Amino acid sequence: MAHETDGLAVVTGGAGGIGAATCERLASAGMRVVVADLDGARAEAAAARLVGAGHLGMQLDVADTPVVKERLDALVAEHGQVHTLINVAGWDRFVPFVDTTPEFWDQVIDINYRGTLNTVHAVLPGMIEAGYGRIVSVASDAARVGSSLESIYAGAKGAVISFSKSVAREVAKNGVTVNVVCPGPTDTPLIRSMADDLGSGERFMEALTRAIPLRRLATPDDIAPAIAFLASEEARFITGQTLSVSGGLTMA
Repeated sequence: MAHETDGLAVVTGGAGGIGAATCERLASAGMRVVVADLDGARAEAAAARLVGAGHLGMQLDVADTPVVKERLDALVAEHGQVHTLINVAGWDRFVPFVDTTPEFWDQVIDINYRGTLNTVHAVLPGMIEAGYGRIVSVASDAARVGSSLESIYAGAKGAVISFSKSVAREVAKNGVTVNVVCPGPTDTPLIRSMADDLGSGERFMEALTRAIPLRRLATPDDIAPAIAFLASEEARFITGQTLSVSGGLTMA
C-alpha cells in the first residue's frame, strides 16, 4: 500500500497565496511537491524555497486540456507517480451577471471547473492502479451560499463540489479519497485586485471583514492546514466531503 509521502504531490496555482502556503505544508510533512503554476518562473522559485529535497516547479495552464495531459504524463514518466493532487488554481472578477459575456463565462469555467477536470482526469488512472490517492480541490463558499457579482464563479465552484462527490463514490474502492475545501473571503492578491476593480477596494474589504463572525479575513495560512489534513493519512476515512474554512461566515 502506498503512503502519503510516497510519490509526488502536485499543487496547481502553487505559486499563489493559498497554493504556496499549501506547498509549504506538504513539504514540511515530507512530501515531494510539484509547484504547478501559470507563471513557470514563480513556480520554480517557490519550489526552490521549500524545505526538503526533490521538489519541482512546473509551468502549467490548467485550462489547456492537451497540455495538462502531456505535462503530467511526462512528469510521471520522469519522476514517478502522482499520489496527491491539490487543485488550487482559480480566477474571477466581480461582475453583475447581466454585464457578463459568453467569453467571460468560458474563461471562468475553463480555469475554475475544466481545470479541475483536466488535472483529475490526467492523474486518476495512476492513483487507481497504485491503490492510493488523495485529491483535494479548492472551491469556495460562494458555491455553497451564492455570492453577488460572482454568479459564474459560484456556479463553476459548485460544479467542482458536485464533480468531486461523484468521483469520490467511483474511486473509494480503489483507495482514493476526493474532498473539497471551501475558503471564505481570503486576503490574497486576487481578491484585492478584484476589489480594486470595483473602485472601492478598502471599503469592500472592510465590509467583508464585518460580515465574518471572527472579524477578520482568512489568510492563506488559515486555509492550507485544512487542505493538508485532507491530503494526509489521518484523513484516510474521509471522502466526498466539503469543508468550509470561513471564520464562521458559512454555517451549513
